[in-house]
Amino acid sequence: MGCLDTDQDNPSQSSALATDGDAPTDAGDDVKLSSRDQREALPGEPKCVLCGRYGEYICDETDDDVCSLECKQKLLRRTDPCPTVTRSSKIVAATDECFYVRENDYESGTSSRDDADMLRKKLNINVKGDVVGPILSFTGCNLPDKLLHNIEAAGYDVPTPVQMQAIPNALIGKSMLVLADTGSGKSASFLIPIVSHCARHRLEHVSDKKTPLAIVLTPTRELCIQVEEHAKLLGKGLPFKTALVVGGDAMARQLYRIQQGVELIVGTPGRLVDLLTKHEIDLDDMTTFVVDEVDCMLERGFRDQVMQIYRAMAQPQVLMYSATISHELEKMANSLAKDTVVISVGEPNRPNKAVKQLAIWVESKQKKQKLFDILVSKQHFKPPVVVYVGSRLGADLLANAITVTTGIKALSIHGEKSMKERREIMRFFLVGEVPVVVATGVLGSGVDLVGVRQVIVFDMPNSIKEYVHQIGRASRMGEEGQAIVFVNEENKNVFAELTEVLKSTGAAVPRELVNSRYTKGFFSGGKGLLAEDHCEIGFRR
Repeated sequence: MGCLDTDQDNPSQSSALATDGDAPTDAGDDVKLSSRDQREALPGEPKCVLCGRYGEYICDETDDDVCSLECKQKLLRRTDPCPTVTRSSKIVAATDECFYVRENDYESGTSSRDDADMLRKKLNINVKGDVVGPILSFTGCNLPDKLLHNIEAAGYDVPTPVQMQAIPNALIGKSMLVLADTGSGKSASFLIPIVSHCARHRLEHVSDKKTPLAIVLTPTRELCIQVEEHAKLLGKGLPFKTALVVGGDAMARQLYRIQQGVELIVGTPGRLVDLLTKHEIDLDDMTTFVVDEVDCMLERGFRDQVMQIYRAMAQPQVLMYSATISHELEKMANSLAKDTVVISVGEPNRPNKAVKQLAIWVESKQKKQKLFDILVSKQHFKPPVVVYVGSRLGADLLANAITVTTGIKALSIHGEKSMKERREIMRFFLVGEVPVVVATGVLGSGVDLVGVRQVIVFDMPNSIKEYVHQIGRASRMGEEGQAIVFVNEENKNVFAELTEVLKSTGAAVPRELVNSRYTKGFFSGGKGLLAEDHCEIGFRR
């Protein structure tokens, strides 16, 4: 196994070579995973043969200077055009210390298995079932060269933890239930295997009729649009076409698109069921069935429709993705696929720790003024901002009130608006023309709101899971964000769970929550971390 040696010419490095099972160190630091983690080379220091950064390590297989594990793998890929070892349809694992864990070592329970476990522990990845180890680079998955180019062009330098563990298992056909924070890169973790499989299938079966090979279901039109655009980006230049199947667009046009030959259908359950019921669509070649934000699917009552779509296929690989876990979700997972492996990154049912929560006790009649105070504060208003409300009418009224009272342009988005309106509003918002969007749950699940680092939960939802999804919009790929939530006695049904969520992330808890009989048992002697002194940040009630 090729391991990374420390640079012996640098006195700050360990003088001994790294041996199998001994992680190379840099003055006690962990080995650099990515070239982005490495500093620039100083005059006279060795430089990485690939990127030119500080060549902190020596690759013992080539004797070249490299800056990180990422560059080592790229180097080995150049010298070995087929570095991925496969056996019995299994892909190799890549670990913290050695890029390739040979499959016989992995199965026999030697140090290679320990290496994979150590990497999972470091990245807070938990697995249940028969899984292969995580990869540290997209080049370790034997993906088509054009797809690798598209991945790089899309801005993915190295895989996120959920991608490290989910992609190699999806590529070998495992059915999975994947639990990870919102904004953690889940979409790419199922789209990359789908694009790879579809492209290879089309190249190997050129003369076959082009029937769909994969379906991705999401709970909202916005998320469908986003997923399809992402899929197109990854599949550019490959034999890979998509069809968007959502309400609000003409069904005849969607049907025609599918009949012309596509590899992937991205849709909402209701419209796809309508399409399958009213028209004959050939799903015989379907190999992959993805249910994204499956917890939201269940909460919105889509279970029967999801099962109807599933039964129209012939035992596909099933990939389910969620930010939260429940008994009903596990039950559905077991009913869709046998031997489903479970992969979780972080803590399910807990908000993304990169999102800093600020809970403010505000009586209902004072909520609008409190919101206006935040929006007109140069210190506390951090546009673009999503404000979540509980009703469509409430979204329209509040957006208008924000514009009239503060002079800040705000628009509303909800399910009653046409697809054309919703697309236009999202475009205005994401390019910065509209700094505030007031939204219902249509923007609460899975939608990647690039650039958004602040959300305000104006109306606390009745489900703590929906709250977790909403505040997750403030962080993408672990970038820090802020969530402000208004809470009062009307939200007593979620007091206990909200208190637990706030405490689990170290957020302050309003005194009114601490003293409430609905949070009894969470505090000892009525004491806790209190959010009582908001005068310093302008939130005194």
